[in-house]
Amino acid sequence: MAKYQRLVQQIQQQIEADVWPPGEKLPSLRQQVELSGLSLMTVMHAYEVLEGQGWIVSRPQSGYYVAPRARTLPPASHNPMELTEKVDINSAVFDVLQACRDPKIVPFGSAFPDPELFPQRQLMRSLISVSHSLKPSDAINNLPPGNEALRKTLAQRYAQQGITVSPDEIVITNGAMEALNLSLQAVTEPGDWVVVENPAFYGALQAIERLKLKAVAIATDVRDGIDLAQLEEALQRWPIKACWLMTNQQNPVGFTLSRERKQQVVDLLAAHQVALIEDDVYSELWFGEEKPLPAKAFDRDGNVFHCGSFSKNLVAGFRVGWVAAGRHAQRVQRLQLMSTISTSAPMQLAIADFLATRRYDAHLKRLRQTLERRKQLARQALRRALPAAHINESNGGYFLWVSLPETVDTRQLYQQALACGISIAPGHLFSSGEQYTHCFRFNAAWPWDNRAEAAVETLGKLIRQMTGD
Repeated sequence: MAKYQRLVQQIQQQIEADVWPPGEKLPSLRQQVELSGLSLMTVMHAYEVLEGQGWIVSRPQSGYYVAPRARTLPPASHNPMELTEKVDINSAVFDVLQACRDPKIVPFGSAFPDPELFPQRQLMRSLISVSHSLKPSDAINNLPPGNEALRKTLAQRYAQQGITVSPDEIVITNGAMEALNLSLQAVTEPGDWVVVENPAFYGALQAIERLKLKAVAIATDVRDGIDLAQLEEALQRWPIKACWLMTNQQNPVGFTLSRERKQQVVDLLAAHQVALIEDDVYSELWFGEEKPLPAKAFDRDGNVFHCGSFSKNLVAGFRVGWVAAGRHAQRVQRLQLMSTISTSAPMQLAIADFLATRRYDAHLKRLRQTLERRKQLARQALRRALPAAHINESNGGYFLWVSLPETVDTRQLYQQALACGISIAPGHLFSSGEQYTHCFRFNAAWPWDNRAEAAVETLGKLIRQMTGD
């Protein structure tokens, strides 16, 4: 058990024993550091977990107090750190994604949103327009780092959030996966150790497998994200070269790191001179009043690779992404020239043309509203069909993370559901271990109709058969 988890458990026991009754002020962070002998970061993390679980409340300028009628919510992750010297996940991912290509399959296991949500007609107009005006020199002008107008537009969108990123730091890539892979390759050699989340986006595990790297999987909490105490311990114990994280609408769990937590991650990695590879492909799919900042906003050393894409929010087939690579931009460009050479010039030009029409933000607003509505409908249907499941709440994106009783193996559920014409993404895709085999990821971005309702009811029946209910 991690140090912060022991402190969380200790304070919970004290609250239950009325050592700290409801309304009582707890020791301050610094007092708790002195009492426990733990670091300030560990104590802060413990208090954040207790607050997230409803045990305590913070009062500005006053401190932390025991919450009235403190109650236990679904617990934080108690998974230990997981070391993997050889990752082998690619075959399982391939099988699941291939099954989703069949139009007869209900694609709850798909990684992509419904393509009907994208402004395909307007995008094709942009593509036709730029194709008619293509010049022989465009093939050269759009070599790495990529189309200048597109990079300037991206730099301006960063500036709208108060983040200064020069267009020269941005490299246009063949989707986010190339951006992420090139970033990882820029700071590692085969055999190096890389931190990933647990559970993690399977693309991170595939990249580690392909580049022959070793993984340190750090537990994540369904609300707070990566376990900072475990991350600090890993950085102290192993020669970590990079940390691959999703900071907003994490895939598969769905959490968004708080502003404070993002800064803590950046500061901690900077102190150990470890690069952060920030996978932020769902950054535009937020719900609420304000777009969350990326961790890149707190980068002072140019050591955060901020990777984004238009595939999840505008058009999947164009395969246009980017990385704001900071001081590593030249290295990423050279690696791209040695692999794919460059991103398709017509696709870059078409995206730049569409963004110049200023229709992008109006489209994003409609997209977020539709995804939020579909996600609510999917969540309600899953709750009706799977009363014993825990469905993680998340304020953005289009995935739901479903935890079933631990007697259920979602690898078996996946096969049975597929035989019934339904795809899910079983939990083993998102970890090199076995601790998430009772979970699955559910794509809620597709139209919610009678077919989808019936498919969820079928999932419920299959699960009841497996549990004997």
